[in-house]
Amino acid sequence: MAIQSKITVHPLASSTIDFGAEIRHADLENITPSDFEVIRRALYENQVVIFKNQQHLPPSAQYELTRLFDPTVQSYGHGKTLDAKKSILHPDLKTIPHQPQVQVIGNGPVAEFEGLKDITLKHPHHRTFHRDVISDEDDRESTRFYRWHIDAALYDLHPPRVTSLMAVQVPKTEYQTLRYDDGSDDELRVPRGSTVFVSSYRMYDLLSEEDKHFARTTRVQYAPHPYIWMSGAKSKTDGLGLLSEGLELPYEQLPPIEQEKVKILPMCWRNPVTGKLALQVHPSAVEKLHLEDGTVIDDLAEVRRIVHRLQRPGIAPELVYAVDWEEGDLALFNNHGVLHSVTGSFKPEEVRVFRQCNLASSEAPLAPVEIAA
Repeated sequence: MAIQSKITVHPLASSTIDFGAEIRHADLENITPSDFEVIRRALYENQVVIFKNQQHLPPSAQYELTRLFDPTVQSYGHGKTLDAKKSILHPDLKTIPHQPQVQVIGNGPVAEFEGLKDITLKHPHHRTFHRDVISDEDDRESTRFYRWHIDAALYDLHPPRVTSLMAVQVPKTEYQTLRYDDGSDDELRVPRGSTVFVSSYRMYDLLSEEDKHFARTTRVQYAPHPYIWMSGAKSKTDGLGLLSEGLELPYEQLPPIEQEKVKILPMCWRNPVTGKLALQVHPSAVEKLHLEDGTVIDDLAEVRRIVHRLQRPGIAPELVYAVDWEEGDLALFNNHGVLHSVTGSFKPEEVRVFRQCNLASSEAPLAPVEIAA
């Protein structure tokens, strides 16, 4: 007789957001096969799941939970990207010495944490990545989506299936108004430093039938060493892709490029449990589009215009899930089915500590039937 799991799943109650759930009664240091089946199904049906009161969970258990979704892999999802000084990811992450697949992110001075000593964490602020920024006077009241993205190297390595994010220390401060500043009146109130998510399945469902066919049959080519390539470019005000000002680094200024490591991935990724399609594109890293008829769109401004037009409806304020972090929250999210972004700003002395883990997948994302066939 099979042992039934005691884990329960409680979907987020919202009239406009159709994803997100809390998982209760899970012992994440002693996950049985039946427990994992419940967690896995809950993740792929809800895309973002949160376990409360996990303050005791060590980095090793966070890593093991993340690895259960792809047991044959071990390497961190961004590979050696973090080692490149020009990479836009370089300042934001520190590696835990005894568990190198787990990174530390946050803000402020930390005397000691998991073997790291006298480190200073820096919360990403939109003024370091956006061309047009919120004034200093409004910075405490207002914020932006820093960068909508998926967690992935997008060169050589396959995109991680899941990411786990653990809130270790959280300064609870007031809410901010998140402004799109894109010619619309769109805005929403978010807790300071909230991680925000949107469903890429909803993003696909919002498309016209013509655009759905385009998305199902198009492949996206990402720039080689994309986080170095984009290091001089600036973001749109809504955080959904880059402005085309010719500021990307030329290939000759990038590390050596191996053509077989350049990623060309489907524009839509298929959910392994529900079969639903996600419009899953990293808008800042995209370089070319390969169409159904063999045509390649390589005009970067046009590629970005197309991707932005397809994705923008999916980040409407009523579709954004803004996590109000509490210490001990552990979030797991389906990195093949959501986009997410940092928000907010903190004073240099405000200490915030999170642990993040994702692992490069052993396989490419599941493609739509039209491409998979």
